Amino acid sequence: MTPTTTDAPDCTKAAALLHAVADPARLAVIRRLADSPACVCDLQEQVPIALNLLSYHLKILRAADLVTCSRRGRWIDYALAPDALARLHATLPATPTHPAGASEAATPQQYTAACSPQCADQIQ
Repeated sequence: MTPTTTDAPDCTKAAALLHAVADPARLAVIRRLADSPACVCDLQEQVPIALNLLSYHLKILRAADLVTCSRRGRWIDYALAPDALARLHATLPATPTHPAGASEAATPQQYTAACSPQCADQIQ
C-alpha cells in the first residue's frame, strides 16, 4: 500500500519512534524504566555499557519523548514517559485476533478486515 499524504507524516513519526528503541541498549533501558524510575548508576547495573554510551542512549530516548528526567540533588532520575508504552503500541499495525483456540496462522483473507480497500485488493 502506498502511503497517502495523510499517512506519510504518521508513518514518519512512527518510524522515528521505533528507531529510538531499535537498539538493544535503548530497549533494555525502556524495559528497566517500565518497572520504576532509576538513576544512571542503577541503569548501568541493568545495562552494562560505558557511562558515556548510556548517556548517549538516554539522550536519544529523551529526544523521542520516551524518557523523562528530574534532578534530585546531584542525581538525575530517569523515568518512562507516562504515555511512552501507549505511543509505542500505537505505532504497530492492528491485526485481527484469532478465534479462541486457533493455532494456525491467519489466512490473507482474515487480515483483509484490518486493511484499507487498496491493501485488501492486493492480498486477494
